[in-house]
Amino acid sequence: MIYILQKAVSRPSEESDSMEESKADASELLPKENPGPLPLSVRRAKQLISLFTMVQNPNMTHLKLGEVVVLPPLWIRCDGSDPEHTYWLGAEPLKAGNKIVGINLYMVTCDGPTAYKTCFANLEELKMQHKIMHHSSVVTTKGFAQYELLRAAAIEDTIVEPESSIYVDITWNTVDKILETPPLISAATLNIALEPGDPRSPVYQLYRELQFLLALAEGLKTGVTKWPEPLEPESAVELVQEFVADLKKKLDGSWVSGNRNGMEKIRCDTEAVDSSIKSIFSERGDLDFAEQLWCKMKCVSSYQELIECFTLILESLEHGEIQPWIHHGSSSLLSKLIQQSYHGKMEAVSLTGITPIQMLLEIGLDKMKKDYVNFFIGLLHFHISRFTRTSSSCSKASPYVGNNGQLYSPTSVQTREPLPLDTQSPRSMEGGHK
Repeated sequence: MIYILQKAVSRPSEESDSMEESKADASELLPKENPGPLPLSVRRAKQLISLFTMVQNPNMTHLKLGEVVVLPPLWIRCDGSDPEHTYWLGAEPLKAGNKIVGINLYMVTCDGPTAYKTCFANLEELKMQHKIMHHSSVVTTKGFAQYELLRAAAIEDTIVEPESSIYVDITWNTVDKILETPPLISAATLNIALEPGDPRSPVYQLYRELQFLLALAEGLKTGVTKWPEPLEPESAVELVQEFVADLKKKLDGSWVSGNRNGMEKIRCDTEAVDSSIKSIFSERGDLDFAEQLWCKMKCVSSYQELIECFTLILESLEHGEIQPWIHHGSSSLLSKLIQQSYHGKMEAVSLTGITPIQMLLEIGLDKMKKDYVNFFIGLLHFHISRFTRTSSSCSKASPYVGNNGQLYSPTSVQTREPLPLDTQSPRSMEGGHK
């Protein structure tokens, strides 16, 4: 038995938690992984080793410790902050019978990782040194390796470092040589840590849209809207102008659709899985006019730019230059104006105050709700398609499909006996997307 001394992670007091609670933002309230024990400074470790050796010294009679009890070896983990890069300090009492006759002191230093196997001692030499040090005739070896698939690295022009990481821990018994490749019989553990807002995530764009929606909603409460930094080479006004111009060409009949090839034939099950994964995170193909307009205006960077975009849209609708289609049941102000434009009559809307922000927030929320529904249904479809597209036996496929069917049931409850389209209220449609 040995003692290993490390620095415990201190937890903030309840008083400090209550004081900081009002100042904490959403990211600070997320549960964070416990980092575990930390190393001690080399100076503090040396002080503790000195106290340990003093207590174990039978000649320190002035301390009036009574009979000295032989303690197990003590190892202290250090932070390597000294010039020698010390990472472990150890002290092992030497005894003859029940009496202490001396203490062996150990210091483990490290100059950093190396890629050259010649820098390491031979495995058999290490085993022999271990046998001599611990007076043991048997040495058991275990191997460990860690492979980083996605590293948590700092991102340029940002303050907060993303904590997303994916790595594999591999362990095995009976090591044959230093830095050996893990054998196929090794045990592997996949560790995944995902941080919201990581630009490397396939749903990063959806995350940015959500943050913009939250900023718009907060602006309606406080009266101050935080506009996002422009990332696109074209402004939102230019994108909306191009969008309206395309709609006018379609209405005039001068727009020619591009030559779209049909969906490529999937040749194997692996390609089927890859195709299903891509379809989950891809943009929906049934975006109506309001949703497409949100895609153009989500990069708006000022209140004035927002007014210019909606002015261009409302004037085109009022003059009958465009006749866009929208999903049935949409209750946004813009959708109502589009429906009125079908009959050649539109109520006057003053683009002042919070009205433009409210209109943009409404079409953004409508799109976001449909995106989430599309994602979860696509995810369920992906799991079931694994068995409908593969040659798995019925005995293996049936239970899996049955389990996914239980997940489908709550989703399909509201569509099993739908109301007639002309009687569906915006409230019932909105409830179906939650």
